Amino acid sequence: MFQLVSIPSDEEIQSAKDRVQYQEGLFHFAITGVSGAGKSSLINAFRGLRNRDEGAAPTGVVETTMDITRYPDPSPHNPFVWYDVPGSGTLNTPDWQYFTAHGLYVFDCIIILFDSRFTMTDLAMLVNCRRFNIPTYIVRSKSDSHIRNIIKESDYDSDEDEDHSHRKALYSSAREQYIAETRATVRRNLQEANLPDQRVYIVANSTMVSTVKDEKLSEKTIDELELMRDLFKEAQSRRCGKGRSQACEVRSLEPRL
Repeated sequence: MFQLVSIPSDEEIQSAKDRVQYQEGLFHFAITGVSGAGKSSLINAFRGLRNRDEGAAPTGVVETTMDITRYPDPSPHNPFVWYDVPGSGTLNTPDWQYFTAHGLYVFDCIIILFDSRFTMTDLAMLVNCRRFNIPTYIVRSKSDSHIRNIIKESDYDSDEDEDHSHRKALYSSAREQYIAETRATVRRNLQEANLPDQRVYIVANSTMVSTVKDEKLSEKTIDELELMRDLFKEAQSRRCGKGRSQACEVRSLEPRL
């Protein structure tokens, strides 16, 4: 079903590390996904930045990243580097070449981001990451926009809802519908690809920024806090497991909320 990548040589691995400025003692997160999925915005949110902040990754509907771009975490407490990987499924990078073309086998963790649908490239990424023993996290972005669209489809009329009670009820219902449909779709896609079930984290960038930068939880929070905690725990366990004392000395790698 999927074309598996060949095992890279030692020279290819070193070349890939040189290209991304891989540095021992740091934890390297790669964010992948189709063009327009919101990779750059999510990286900004992970780093506690809004899209217009100084030092933020450039964003846009058109693919803005043609090469892997490196973004060190601005927090001195987090020995992380975030990487914006060019969108998959484009003419520049055919699906089956995506993993090897970008040397993704050198990263410590890969976040597979999708917006509207989970693609064959995303599934192939999971297969190849399993071959290389690279931890993966499936993330669906733009939850706030998707939930608003569900509310709009319900013919909600704000003029007839003076105290907004109807909207609050609709929001709660739309949120639960969106969460259930997202998790069911990913579960079905994984089953059809003969892959084990895996959690999908449902997030909104604005809520993620509040979680990381403003150190507060929004009432619209879905999986933002759990995603950050799980990523931090992954980084800590792998760094400490490899005996890298620098990361082990970092204080708990938990968001300060």
